[in-house]
Amino acid sequence: MTINSWGDRRRRRIGLLGGSFNPAHEGHAHVARVVRRALRLDEVWLLVSPGNPLKPRAGMAPFAQRLASARRIADGRRIVAADIEARLGTRYSIATLAALRRRFPRARFVFVIGADNLAQLPRWRGWEALVARTPIAVLPRPGWTRVALAGKAAHRMARHRRRPAALLSGPRPAHAPWSFVPATEHAASATAIRAAMRAA
Repeated sequence: MTINSWGDRRRRRIGLLGGSFNPAHEGHAHVARVVRRALRLDEVWLLVSPGNPLKPRAGMAPFAQRLASARRIADGRRIVAADIEARLGTRYSIATLAALRRRFPRARFVFVIGADNLAQLPRWRGWEALVARTPIAVLPRPGWTRVALAGKAAHRMARHRRRPAALLSGPRPAHAPWSFVPATEHAASATAIRAAMRAA
């Protein structure tokens, strides 16, 4: 998906699943499918990051290669691989979300993260402003879920937690809600995939 192909999504419910996708794998597809069903989303966009500020460049595949891997797990209709951040020139999620809200002021966006990212959220630039304005859906990740739900971000956002079905229902509140979406943990790991490729 490029900026010129976004089309009219003014009233759509859209999940934003960001990441390096180095490479994209079945675990990412699993998360996209689960969150789309649980939240009754029209689409889930796989936002392939041109460069994650919190990850080292060493071992990071070229952007075009990572985008191609995301396209292989997407269906191009309900789950869509997107080069939006590269087109916008944004490196931080808060800037990407601000740009998308300006372009689609009536769309209902929800930011989709794994429990590992919930635990790391306080390291993100402008994270408190991000969660105040954007609904967050958190999905379990092996080894991270319990730690994340007991962590700083979850504690700070505790009074805004809602059931998944209520995350996008009703008018937009003054402070965006967040939800933990129960799901089977998927064991796929980009780190393990890269290690297997090096060993092959």
